[in-house]
This record gives sequence, C-alpha cells and structure tokens, in this order.
Amino acid sequence: MEITEYMNKLGQQARKAGREISKADSGKKNLALIKIAQALAKSKDVLVAENQKDLVAGKENGLDSALLDRLELNPAGIDSMIEGLHQVAALADPVGEITDLSYRPSGIQVGQMRVPLGVIGIIYESRPNVTIDAAALCLKSGNACILRGGSEAIHSNQAIAKCITEGLQAAELPAEAVQVVETTDRAAVGELITMDNYVDVIVPRGGKGLIQRISEQATIAVIKHLDGICHVYIDGKADVDKAVNIAFNAKTHRYGVCNAMETLLVAESIAAEVLPLLAKQYLEKGVELRGCLKTCSLIPECSRATEEDWDTEYLAAILSIKIVDNIDDAIEHINQHSSAHTETIVTEDYTLARRFLREVDSSSVMVNASTRFADGFEYGLGAEIGISTDKLHARGPVGLKGLTSLKYVVLGDGQVRV
Repeated sequence: MEITEYMNKLGQQARKAGREISKADSGKKNLALIKIAQALAKSKDVLVAENQKDLVAGKENGLDSALLDRLELNPAGIDSMIEGLHQVAALADPVGEITDLSYRPSGIQVGQMRVPLGVIGIIYESRPNVTIDAAALCLKSGNACILRGGSEAIHSNQAIAKCITEGLQAAELPAEAVQVVETTDRAAVGELITMDNYVDVIVPRGGKGLIQRISEQATIAVIKHLDGICHVYIDGKADVDKAVNIAFNAKTHRYGVCNAMETLLVAESIAAEVLPLLAKQYLEKGVELRGCLKTCSLIPECSRATEEDWDTEYLAAILSIKIVDNIDDAIEHINQHSSAHTETIVTEDYTLARRFLREVDSSSVMVNASTRFADGFEYGLGAEIGISTDKLHARGPVGLKGLTSLKYVVLGDGQVRV
C-alpha cells in the first residue's frame, strides 16, 4: 500500500472513530484509560525489550546522549506512564460542560458548551512516553488521534500501541480512536499535515527544525512552540537565598528541555551580592557563563556574550547573564528577546511582581518559582500534549481543555424573533 493510500485510510478510520469517541461518556473513557494502564503493567518486560532494540539502533546510528536519554524506557518510566493514565482518568471531563449560561431579554438562555476538536495529528520525536500522554489526553477529551512518533522509537511505540488497542477494546471503544503510524517513511508526515478532510489540528513535539517545517507546510491549524528562550529576572528587592535556589534550579535541573532558563537578568543593585554566589554554583556544575561587560567584571570566568546569545536556546550547560538597571529594563529585554514561553521574577515587592505578571507577554509568567514548573503535570493538567506559545486557540501547557473548543448553545421555550 503506498503512503498516500495508507495515511488516507488512517484518516478515514480516525474520522469515523472520532464521532464515536466524542459521544462516549466519562465512565467509558476512564475505563479505557485504566485498562490501558493495566495492559502496560503486564507488558513491562516486552516494552523494555522492544525499547532496547531502539536504543541499540540509536547508538549504532550515532544518536547523541541527550536523545538516547529521551528514548530510554525503563521500568520506572513505565510506572510514570501508568500513573499518568490514572491521573488523567481522575481529572474532570471537560466535554459537555456548559458555562456562562444567561437569560436574554427575549427569554432564551445563551451559554457555551465545551466540545472535542475532532481528529488530532501528533508528530513527535524520541520520547515513547509521549505516545501514552497524547493518547490519554485525546481519549479523555473525546478526540481521535493519529500519532506519528520518530523512526528512532518505532519498536517502543508499536509495543505501546498494542497496549492502547487492548485497553480501548476492553472498554468497548473503537481501537481506531488511537492509531500509531506504523511506517517510518518521512512522507507520512507530509501526508498527515495536509489531510484537511480528516484531521482538524496538528501538534508537533520535537526539535525546532521539525516544528518549523510543520508550521510552514501544514494546511491544518498547528498548536506549537518553536523555542524555549526562558528568563529569570532577579529584582533588587529579591530574597538572595530564594534567588540563588531558583536561578540555579531553572538552569541546571535539566538542560535539554524547553522550560530551562537560558538567560539570567539581574538588577544592578543586587548583582554584586547574588552573582558571585550563583557563579560559584554554576561553575562547579560545569555551566559555561556568557555575560555582559558588567557581569564579566563580577565573574572573571565569564566570557563576553554576543547579541546572538540573547536570542539563543542553548538546551545545554550554557547560560547568558545580563545586568539590568531595573524591572523596566528587564521587561523590555524579555519582550524583545523571549520566545514567549516562560519567564520568572524573583522579588519580595508585591507591586513589582504584579507589574511583571501583567506586562510580560509570555504563555507562562511566574513569581518566585523556577521556570521548570512550566509543565502540564506540574500545573495539575495530568499531562500535556505540548506547550503553545501562540495566542490562539490554546496558550501555555495544553491539557484537556486545550484539546476542546466551545460552541454556543441556546435554550428556548418556543421563542421566535420579532
């Protein structure tokens, strides 16, 4: 079967299954999630063995250590996937929720009902756990989905797909509600992102190159973010201990993730006190520091940052640092150089904190907390399908509600317009 025919078949099946899954009640959807979790639990050995095939192939093909780390699926990782399924099952079902119902002068009631998007195509790299996260969120929100994982995880994803199918069938829901693309042919991606008649939304998860390509070539709405150029601003009225802990965690907790801090901004009034403390910890951790002229004067080991550094997502043990005059200078820098992902202010001044929340134009804005909290699980969404830096239709970590839309509903009792 040629690739176009194969993908169209998946699309047809997804559209049909989507109509069925959109009508399923919460109990049935939750049962499917629990059954998938049970299938994963009893298939642990198989999942680890299939993942080993991918890891061996990845090493032979020269995948770097960061990609291999994302690719690995161990028993602890499988337990996390199982826990995630239980958490999504425990979340409130958004489908069918009616809000803002109000009477109009005519006597009709007007409100909005939350409904599924339809069929969601998800394209991702490396991480096999995304297969479960995506399937769980789409299923609970009443959507069918077509999942296209990276070729480097083909064995892992196919093994997980069998568990998903088993769970759906046990709950008497259509197995085609979650379909994992079986081919590694890259042409499948090109087909998926242009199947307007079958797919309603595309969600890419992966490197900037993948997301940029999909954003440019897709003929379907895309929920995405390109870069994670995140900032921490340490204000002159910050608690020094809090500032050091937050800024250190935001950079070093994990390097290759989109919510890691890439640029640290420090108010000049506190820089001489806080930067030497932070620099000591960063250097002991092996972080390369690049800073402005004032920063370099305080940290001898720091090299001069270029203009390009302020616009770079390193995804590595590299940090750019800039000393700013005040909060106005910090906000101006962030709004100019940020990718609109996540920004944090560290301050004990409530008024300045409120200004930062209001004036910084990013999808997540925080006060006295690490940027690493910008995550669907940490936000109580159970899991996330991805993070959106767009302003329509979802923004920030995309959970169940982000995978639904709203339609107007009108309740009348025989009213006619005059």
